[in-house]
Amino acid sequence: MAQTAIVIPEKIYFKIGEVCDLVGVQAHVLRYWETEFPMLSPQKNRSGQRSYRRRDVEISLRIKELLYEDMFTIAGAKKKLQTEMREPIKLRVVPNEPGAIGPLSDNEPTLFDAELDLDEPSQPPPAQSNLLSADGRDALRSLASQLLELREMLKTTQTEEASEHLRNN
Repeated sequence: MAQTAIVIPEKIYFKIGEVCDLVGVQAHVLRYWETEFPMLSPQKNRSGQRSYRRRDVEISLRIKELLYEDMFTIAGAKKKLQTEMREPIKLRVVPNEPGAIGPLSDNEPTLFDAELDLDEPSQPPPAQSNLLSADGRDALRSLASQLLELREMLKTTQTEEASEHLRNN
């Protein structure tokens, strides 16, 4: 069977319905896999809804491949997946060019600035202006956007926890 490439959207969290659409199985199948495969463990929010991370989606796709295409049993797929997850990740080493990544200047915005505008990139120093392609800049902008989203989630969580703490005390 030919394996088709599945594009996972650049999101931090996925709802169970989104994962079902990506993986091509029904929700009860994903919930069953969670009981059988300990490495598939989506977080649950306060209301108990599952929040799958990208890694959970990738694991779900691999489980489906092992079960449906490679015809493993549940036990066999579990062993194979555990073996694969124990293998060290092989990273490609890219030599660092001198001066490629320099310190931020004092007027560079950071992710912790309240007024950070991702659509208006700051001017890089002249020596670094051609280091990133347009795709690289877009990828960094997307990453910065996700980090800002995470920061807001953390702030919201901290505020909720502080309010709950005050109500309980």
